[in-house]
Amino acid sequence: MRSLLVLEGDRGMKKLGILILFLSAAFLSVNNPYVNSYVTALKSSTVPAAREASPLYQEIVKNAPKYETEPSDAKIDKIWKAIPGYNGLRVDIAASYKNMKKDGKFSESKLIYKQIKPKIHLNQLPPSPIYKGHPDKPMVSFIINVAWGNEYLSDILATLKKHHIHASFFLEGNWVKKNPDMAKMIIDAGHEIGNHSFSHPDMSKITAERARSEMIKANEVIEATTGKKCKWFAPPSGSYRDETVRIANSLKMKTVMWTVDTVDWQKPTPETLINRVMGKVGNGSMILMHPTEATAKSLDRLITLIEKKNLTIGTVSDLMNETRIMNKDEKYLQ
Repeated sequence: MRSLLVLEGDRGMKKLGILILFLSAAFLSVNNPYVNSYVTALKSSTVPAAREASPLYQEIVKNAPKYETEPSDAKIDKIWKAIPGYNGLRVDIAASYKNMKKDGKFSESKLIYKQIKPKIHLNQLPPSPIYKGHPDKPMVSFIINVAWGNEYLSDILATLKKHHIHASFFLEGNWVKKNPDMAKMIIDAGHEIGNHSFSHPDMSKITAERARSEMIKANEVIEATTGKKCKWFAPPSGSYRDETVRIANSLKMKTVMWTVDTVDWQKPTPETLINRVMGKVGNGSMILMHPTEATAKSLDRLITLIEKKNLTIGTVSDLMNETRIMNKDEKYLQ
């Protein structure tokens, strides 16, 4: 009898133990955040180690340097003067592994990159004119200087809108004062505004005092009319001296020149203008134009030909930006 009681007691204790374990597990997994956080931490601590030990992860680490690019510092070039910097590329090992894990094999097309900034930036350089963007950046800018040519502005704006392109318009202050609605129309279309002096003087020949006044007056009327502050200055006719550049810099503006001149004010045929540009355009080019009939008639085809060269068209600010351009697949271009 006693042995039977002991047996029953053992069985009861076992059943009770199982019940307690079951209830404890359910309680801990559902109601105890401390246990949950511990389990999560335990799992996360083991994931990187397991991931990094995998052959695929190690293959990505081994191959990564072949696909990486060092950042390029901004510098003063002997010929082209101030050149902006350009971000470098590093392979994001963890993100690339995650992108390839499903297939379980290394794929160059599935590498994910992160951008690395240069150490020296454009705004750290001494005052110097800018003639072009970084030579590795597949982008160009249209610099459109406006002091006259109202009759062709609408056509130019319509063509830019058709191609979803934004340009940099450098406005003469006196022109803005006389044509506030047209200045606002340029801004409303999403284009960038720059300073082209107030009355279009030869900046290399006027006094420093007048040069400063020309820039300030233009800035004041542009901001009062459009609400925009200018950070780029384009000297009329490209005429300046070192003092001009320093004055612009003291007013928080960089001096912008050009890489390729359309010479559209000489009334070339559209074919001549296009050939002139396409023979010289490349990475980082800044293309000078005005609201002329030649530009208005050439612009549509010119944009198409530039884009066929795998060049993006953006504002001066876009071109000077250190960010690398991304392609349609959201991958950084090498």
